[in-house]
Amino acid sequence: MTYKTHAAHTTCPGCQEEVYLDELVKGRCPLCGCTLEDLEDVESDVEELIDRADFSWLILNYFIFKTLTDLGASPLKVMQLVSLYEDACMRDGRSKPDTRFELEISPGRFDTFIPRRCDRCGRVFFRGGRRILSGDLSLPGYTISHRCGRCT
Repeated sequence: MTYKTHAAHTTCPGCQEEVYLDELVKGRCPLCGCTLEDLEDVESDVEELIDRADFSWLILNYFIFKTLTDLGASPLKVMQLVSLYEDACMRDGRSKPDTRFELEISPGRFDTFIPRRCDRCGRVFFRGGRRILSGDLSLPGYTISHRCGRCT
């Protein structure tokens, strides 16, 4: 059990209970829903953080990141993909954002022994080339394809 002895807190004017600033829900008391207006200076940074770090977005971002990095994608590219998707959703609340992606992933264990066919030109190759993970965040599943050195 952890204690919040040094965390910023205040007393809610509505229910008179002790409320920690990191527990506020969009600037409101989680117990009674009363707005804490007298804490605007201290609360502005916390409220900004809470608005951006909505719990469902954190869960979604974690699972997208975990899944794609486990498949061998670069963590930086995955974070850029997640950031672009989140920005598009925040910008266009009504229109459906483009959720298709294509990432280069690290070669598998047996990629040097198994012949691969390029998905663009159809050439069969053993060495070189790239392994591409592609899919759509709004649909289940993904595809792994290969591209030869000429088509990269």
